[in-house]
Amino acid sequence: MRQAKQAIMKKYDVYGIGNALVDLVFEVDEKFLLEHQVEKGLMTLVEEDRQNELISAIDIDENMMKGGGSAANTVVATSQFGGKCYYSCKVSNDEFGQFFLKDLAANQVDTKLTKETAPEGITGKCLVMTTPDAERTMNTFLGITSDFSVHEIDEESIKQSKYIYSEGYLVPSPSGREAMLRGMQIARENGVKVALSFSDPSMVKFFRTEMQEVVGDGVDFLFCNEEEAMLYTEKDNLLEAREELKKIAKRFAITLGKNGATIFDGDTFIDIEPYQVDAIDSNGAGDMFAGAFMFGITNGHSYAEAGKLASLASSKVVAQFGPRLETAQAKEVLNYLLG
Repeated sequence: MRQAKQAIMKKYDVYGIGNALVDLVFEVDEKFLLEHQVEKGLMTLVEEDRQNELISAIDIDENMMKGGGSAANTVVATSQFGGKCYYSCKVSNDEFGQFFLKDLAANQVDTKLTKETAPEGITGKCLVMTTPDAERTMNTFLGITSDFSVHEIDEESIKQSKYIYSEGYLVPSPSGREAMLRGMQIARENGVKVALSFSDPSMVKFFRTEMQEVVGDGVDFLFCNEEEAMLYTEKDNLLEAREELKKIAKRFAITLGKNGATIFDGDTFIDIEPYQVDAIDSNGAGDMFAGAFMFGITNGHSYAEAGKLASLASSKVVAQFGPRLETAQAKEVLNYLLG
């Protein structure tokens, strides 16, 4: 009873740690990716000149500017469903940075960074290229978020959270990885649960040692997709991979794209059925799944219920362009399942 009372009194459901990026979302065809030697389906870190070169080569009149960053998308989703969230990030005081901070505030996500305290520099941007098969390819210029460090961590806010949630995209950065580890340490020392997302196959494939350092002795909850699960565990099928994941995560969710998801609740596996939709953009599907799921398990719902909510929410995201829903859409999803 005492633990339950303490959990209720927490100020935040989820404390997020991750990159702060402004997404620039475009539609391209397969020919464009081939001509410009863009590796399809992955997130690739690029220099600003390369990103600008690709933006200039895309022959369309308009682009869609959205708040982005993997963990940012997740905490915004949790907030839209009714959760209370905090986000540690780093943007500059330029136009894109101000856009990002306004976007967090509009979605009722707290952060200690303000317009007045944001440093000089260039805010990170993610060029999201979506092909007709709904696959998203990202070329990211991190800008000032590449300097994300322990200085952006808010210890008191972590202590006042039920979960700390970190994105795998921080792993390549030594200072970002240090911040992840510090945040996790504070969480564990204060009874706050630790959640981690692998974020992208490239993070597991090319930064395996660094990811293992972050995983350490294990996490309370892990989010990954099927490819990431097999890459990390070095298994060639999902059944073996999910058994291996039990060694590093007390509980986990493996998203399976159009086939739904599977969740391990600490005792048994729960199959989550997919919601059939015409997918046009897979960007943000995993982030939305994690955000909806985190809302569910921090607000009294079972793992099966949270999984169903996450599956429906992510199906709504892939049926439109951009990694997020509007708050009204999130409420509709929640009301549909609760009703």
